[in-house]
Amino acid sequence: MTRFANWLGKNADAFIALVLAITVAVLGLGVNLPHEAEITNSAILAVIALLATSVLRDRGRRIPVEAEVRDTLRASASTLEELSGRLSHVEQFESVLAGTKRALEETAVVRVIGGGQVAHVLEEARRDTDRWFFKGGTGTYIRAKTLPECVAAARRDRRTLLFRLEILDPTNTEVCEAYARHRRSVSEAPDATGEKWTLERTRKEAYATLLAACWHKQRFGMLDIDIGLAQTMTTLRYDLASSRLVVTRDDPRGEALVVDSDKFYYSWVSAELQMSLDQARRVPVEQARLAPLDDEPTVEEVRKLFEVIGIRLSHSYTDRDVIEIIRKALRAKDPYE
Repeated sequence: MTRFANWLGKNADAFIALVLAITVAVLGLGVNLPHEAEITNSAILAVIALLATSVLRDRGRRIPVEAEVRDTLRASASTLEELSGRLSHVEQFESVLAGTKRALEETAVVRVIGGGQVAHVLEEARRDTDRWFFKGGTGTYIRAKTLPECVAAARRDRRTLLFRLEILDPTNTEVCEAYARHRRSVSEAPDATGEKWTLERTRKEAYATLLAACWHKQRFGMLDIDIGLAQTMTTLRYDLASSRLVVTRDDPRGEALVVDSDKFYYSWVSAELQMSLDQARRVPVEQARLAPLDDEPTVEEVRKLFEVIGIRLSHSYTDRDVIEIIRKALRAKDPYE
């Protein structure tokens, strides 16, 4: 009954037209009309009945179609929602894939080079660099090549030069002995400079780096140099220029790592070197102006220099020892030759 009431509510107009047509047709049977008028009325009523029946039949067919369309739209909405979820997963996958690709690219640019290429790569790094961060042992190569060549290039271009050095503390005999012992454990033979590693050689090499830094600072005012003295040794040497980072060991013939400056590991190491330097014993290089050095420093000038910067030479050092430090500072041998 409820279904009939719902159907009647939706099709009342056609249903009434059909009922009226049938009723009038039935009633017309009892009325005496001319034969032509009777035919005409019957035809009109028949047309109205057919029209009403057609309307009812059309609506009857349309209802299932509408239901089917609604079901289709509902299914389409569900499908679109599912598709949206899948697209979201695809985007997440693409993000992970992009991150993985970047990580692989970053790993690929950490190049490994042979010992024979290290000197050439460091030479390229010195070209037009405006900075150099170093952390290592005594800084022999810094004195022999890096510092003088970088200063010469900066003077030629009339630009500033930033240097940050962290080397062993020559007044700390324990760390210097540990370093010398480590170098001897690698090789008992003399290195490329022709000397064996001993406690005294380690200390003199470190003193020579300090002297060279002060000597260059006095001759090139646009050199901003900061030096820290480490209380622990490291087996690695870090050379960071504006274009790349070069990580080597204490064997010039060994392999090395090279990282370009546009890679994240470069910035990581740069921050690490700065933090390490901040924790080291600082050398007041700016006080070196109180102890002027000649182009060929004298023993007295060198002794006074170390006194004013607070790094006293050993009391056992003779003038001959000081002369050896001067030679190492200004005419250091290239360990890569």
